[in-house]
Amino acid sequence: MFGASIGRAGQRIIDAMVRWLAYGHINPNFLTVIGVALNVGCGLLFGLGHFFAAGITLIVANLFDMLDGQVARLSGRVTRFGGFLDSSLDRLSDMVIFVGLMVFYARITEFHSTLNVFLAGAGLMGSVMVSYASARAESLIPKCDVGFLRRPERVVLFIIGALSTHPGSTNFFANRMQAVLWVLAVGSAETENVETQSSYTQSGSGSERRAEQRLLHKPS
Repeated sequence: MFGASIGRAGQRIIDAMVRWLAYGHINPNFLTVIGVALNVGCGLLFGLGHFFAAGITLIVANLFDMLDGQVARLSGRVTRFGGFLDSSLDRLSDMVIFVGLMVFYARITEFHSTLNVFLAGAGLMGSVMVSYASARAESLIPKCDVGFLRRPERVVLFIIGALSTHPGSTNFFANRMQAVLWVLAVGSAETENVETQSSYTQSGSGSERRAEQRLLHKPS
């Protein structure tokens, strides 16, 4: 009940911000660009090893990502180009964060980790494949939003990993970025696999193949 109250209070604040921005004639595409600029800054902070600052920056950046679409709808400025720009820059935002982490763990410091570089690279490839597979699938079927690890979940995991990083801490919940990278690498691959299976089933390919097999085995 307390959590629900916090959620409602947060939504009221966001709704007020959306109304203020919409009535102020702020271009939603401008909000999108600010959000991606902050994400690029977040990637740089990760690369430099400032994980806590990167986590805070990521929270602010994704506030803009939440606002742009709502402002566009309230102000009647929903356009195809706006949707294209938002989707394209979301991919860039994901990639710069992964690249920042790869740079940090590849540097010759006490935190150097070839395994973490590999995991970040695998997570990067997986996130791109999840987005591409979803977009390609939706040219065949109405909707493909299956799988448990999509962009909102990736962002939450990055924030957890960033804010939990405190070098030298022995707390069980501290320094969980490697665990986050494992989840991103494995979870992205699994999500892409689920998208592929869902697309195969919903596009009719599965039923077509079964019909062909029945015809082949039908007695003459």
